[in-house]
Amino acid sequence: MELGGPWAWLLGLPTAVVYGSLALFVSVLHNVFLLYYVDTFVSVYKINKAAFWVGETVFLLWNSLNDPLFGWLSDRQFLSSQPCLGEEELLVGGKEAGSITLSQYLRQLARHRNFLWFVGMDLVQVFHCHFNSNFFPLFLEHLLSDHISLSTGSFLLGISYVAPHLNNLYFLPLCRRWGVYAVVRGLFLLKLGLSLLMLLAGPDHPGLLCLFIASNRVFTEGTCKLLTLVVTDLVDEDLVLNHRKQAASALLFGMVALVTKPGQTFAPLLGTWLLCFYTGHDLFQQPPLTPVGSAQPWPEPPAPPPAQAPALRQGCFYLLVLVPITCALLQLFTWSQFTLHGRRLHMVKAQRQNLARAQTLDVKTV
Repeated sequence: MELGGPWAWLLGLPTAVVYGSLALFVSVLHNVFLLYYVDTFVSVYKINKAAFWVGETVFLLWNSLNDPLFGWLSDRQFLSSQPCLGEEELLVGGKEAGSITLSQYLRQLARHRNFLWFVGMDLVQVFHCHFNSNFFPLFLEHLLSDHISLSTGSFLLGISYVAPHLNNLYFLPLCRRWGVYAVVRGLFLLKLGLSLLMLLAGPDHPGLLCLFIASNRVFTEGTCKLLTLVVTDLVDEDLVLNHRKQAASALLFGMVALVTKPGQTFAPLLGTWLLCFYTGHDLFQQPPLTPVGSAQPWPEPPAPPPAQAPALRQGCFYLLVLVPITCALLQLFTWSQFTLHGRRLHMVKAQRQNLARAQTLDVKTV
């Protein structure tokens, strides 16, 4: 179908411009929703806690299942094993050929040690990324609203979304020089160091708080973007370990999403619970906007005394610093168990090339 009139100029745009524009608009919609949906549904629409949890549960199910579902439909024909060569010594034996069922594929993943350690680490990373996004406005309101202007707060929000993309221009050369494993480990150590420094400094340093809130989100988002490179290495290792006819990349990316995307749901649920547990401030029991005497789903909570304001501020501060400390410690442990780097990664890449070369020879022979 041809475009005419004012839309004809679209046909002359380079593919990279069209794809980049689409990615930009999708990213804008995603990030605006991610940043404001908790505050919007809780503070503006004032839904109750049960409705919020039901909505998050539905989101959890679809958000986790759609990627592996489409990955299975796309890549299931690539899962059958090919006979071993190989004059080549592969990492794991296995000479059976034939199609593989979903249960057999899941058993293969359960034996894929690096996959298991990676998704454990990435689950924590996804949780931390979305925790930062969901509670960014809350931290600005209770920790910095008395010290910064609205324009400064808007600037912090904007830079926290733009800077990770710019950071990758610097991180990618570091990955080529030192390897993705070392760069990601360094980012975890940096997260831990900055959080401990902020914990020792306390909440009474607005400049340091601004720097920490922005840098914590920037480095966390930057790490999320680098982890895609690790998944591509896992795709190669899966191909070599299970002697697949072709890399099942879409399916493996989908299985990573199946395990890690629940972190997107756990972030607001666990965050609101921790805030209520440590400060007594329940986001779902805001003072209603309806006139006094109207029907209420539960009695209106009494207005908090002025002495609770510092407690809420202190609770937000500890939530701000203790969550990244806990996440960093968990990630440093799981990442230390991940072995797909250095010599093993080079061996997997070499055997991946040998398998591709052998398949080319087989095609030429036929």
